[in-house]
Amino acid sequence: MSKDNFPLNTPAPSRPVILGSTSRYRKELLSRLRIPFGVAAPEVDETPRPAESPKDLALRLALAKARAVAQKNPHAVVIGSDQVADLEGTPLGKPGNHQNAVLQLQRMRGKTVIFQTALSVICLDAGYERTELAAVKVKFRNLTDAEIEAYLRAEEPYDCAGSAKSEGLGISLLDAIDNDDPTALVGLPLIRTCQMLREAGVTLL
Repeated sequence: MSKDNFPLNTPAPSRPVILGSTSRYRKELLSRLRIPFGVAAPEVDETPRPAESPKDLALRLALAKARAVAQKNPHAVVIGSDQVADLEGTPLGKPGNHQNAVLQLQRMRGKTVIFQTALSVICLDAGYERTELAAVKVKFRNLTDAEIEAYLRAEEPYDCAGSAKSEGLGISLLDAIDNDDPTALVGLPLIRTCQMLREAGVTLL
């Protein structure tokens, strides 16, 4: 039965949604839509390929994550996402520790970094697959070593690509943010997510 066959005052049934990510940031963002969803860890090798650009890496991994979870859940609408910080064509991943974070922020100070945030939504049963990129340009201040050290000690953003949390104290490191999907920098572009979920058969409102 198509959605058109339901009475106007009765919402059509919605497909189950699975977030193919264990990121606490993406989980928090998706929770804002107030829809039930499950979480599954995609088993994907995230090693960059030789000469792979940050944009291509983010797109490939977002799609691979969504496909990996969708194969086990063909009836569900699966969301995959990946973010790579792009510094003049060089990918910057999650620093993992304090020393690497210091080096990342030192490299980025005074420069514009493009956070390549890719989103993929798949529902195998519905024959739906779409992948898009939400690029965010971020201009970093010309940070001093003391500012970098103080920030990292305060927030410890070692699980964030680019070593900064714009939704927290990391906003003080920046001069400007340029994007068209406000939550993309945090890790999940919700405007695009809503568009894709609706296309895939998910009832949001």
